[in-house]
Amino acid sequence: MKKIGIIGGIGPESTVDYYRGIISLYRERSGDENYPALCINSVNMTEMLSYVSDGNYGALISLLLGSLEELARAGAELAAIASNTPHIVFDEVSARSPLPLVSIVEETCKKAESLGIRKALLIGTAFTMRSSFYRDCFSRHSIPMLVPSPEEQGLIHGIIFPELEEGTVIPEKKAALLGICNRIIAQEQADCVVLGCTELPLMVRDGDLDTAILNTTQIHIEALVSRLMQET
Repeated sequence: MKKIGIIGGIGPESTVDYYRGIISLYRERSGDENYPALCINSVNMTEMLSYVSDGNYGALISLLLGSLEELARAGAELAAIASNTPHIVFDEVSARSPLPLVSIVEETCKKAESLGIRKALLIGTAFTMRSSFYRDCFSRHSIPMLVPSPEEQGLIHGIIFPELEEGTVIPEKKAALLGICNRIIAQEQADCVVLGCTELPLMVRDGDLDTAILNTTQIHIEALVSRLMQET
């Protein structure tokens, strides 16, 4: 059985979801009691976010490549970055990675296409919403992607940091986030919301919005387990 390598810690709460989710889904699909081989390399989220905030993408790429090299030395044969924001440099990292990588963005886009999504709303960190990597991917699949206004992006970023990154859901902040989404859904006729931060599923659940919700964490987990079972 191949070993999956995960770059985690960005953030810690969603890394736990990856660990539990991969094990649970693998056992469900395989029908046996075996556990998949996993290796998690937890990186410093504060350091990573400082590189993104400063636009120091060279340092971000070096951080991710160093982590992937450590995973390769630990025996990993397939890898993923358990966070949306670092996918800002996914193409550059993937081209130099010692391991094949599974992209959370590409897998989410495939899921949207399979569901027949016509227009998507992206929410996530300010870095993810401001950047074009999600919109570019969805555009290649002919799916327009909306983002909140700059002011709303700041509000959403403030909802994610620091409480949600630490696993704390504040009801008033959840209500504010859902209000932003509902406004855009109604005005722009978006037929799905992409949870473009792996902590957002801690707050936004199925049924919270009157439209499809794409949980990028779960989509990524499903893709990893599918790859694992194909190559077992």
